[in-house]
Amino acid sequence: MKLQEHDARLDASVSGRRVPFVRLPSAVAQFVTKTLTIVGLEVRKLRHDSTELVTRAIQPALWLLIFGEVFTQVRAIPTGNLRYIDFMAPGILAQSVLFIAIFYGIAIIWERDLGIIHKFLVSPTPRTALVLGKALSAGVRGLTQAIIIYILALLLGVQVNWDPLALLGVVLAVVLGAALFSTFSLIIACLVKTRERFMGVGQVLTMPLFFASNAIYPVAIMPAWLRAIAHVNPLTYEVDALRTLMLKGQTSSFGLGFDFGVLLATTFLLVIVGGRLYPNVVR
Repeated sequence: MKLQEHDARLDASVSGRRVPFVRLPSAVAQFVTKTLTIVGLEVRKLRHDSTELVTRAIQPALWLLIFGEVFTQVRAIPTGNLRYIDFMAPGILAQSVLFIAIFYGIAIIWERDLGIIHKFLVSPTPRTALVLGKALSAGVRGLTQAIIIYILALLLGVQVNWDPLALLGVVLAVVLGAALFSTFSLIIACLVKTRERFMGVGQVLTMPLFFASNAIYPVAIMPAWLRAIAHVNPLTYEVDALRTLMLKGQTSSFGLGFDFGVLLATTFLLVIVGGRLYPNVVR
């Protein structure tokens, strides 16, 4: 056995270079463990103070109960064979996730002021694991909003698709969307470094991201310049995936594979950038 292990290590070395694939499973396991540890820390914060989730649910509830119900009667927006409240419900879920995630970066600034970031940075935890852990914990918060939106949709008579695979797809779309926008928020926090500047930038970004998407009206009725922005807005693809999976008999405008591909690729890119910028928050 020792001879076989020696031969394996010898084969993994070429011209004196160390090939990392022998240690890859261990490295991946450590990365996953450290990422889940960060997620666990964030979830425990949520368990100790759940009032934020209740207050965050007020705005989407108002959108559905007032805006959605009124425009369902007016039929001012062409939504095909869908009632407007049905068309709008997945968009409001995406909006709720966006509003939670986009202000997630302010927690990084608070942690810096409390000295927590300094402790993270001197630990052996990879920077990308810290960022990804924060992103996935935002996904957990997003799922709580999904439960609230589903309850409201059920009360309003929205034709929800209860297929288990569809529900699993909604969970994945919510987690990816929250991870994407929370990481984007973290990057902003690393650049602006103060709470006042961060709040200003966050407020500037949320409404354009929301209105330049297909959350409350179809992309087809937008002017050409806004349609171009919508096609590069990740929220558009999150809404498309949610609308396809959440409602009965709906087909994706872009294809579910493309929707999830955009969300996954963008999240991956932002996590890498966030990992590089993460130490800047203390400088």
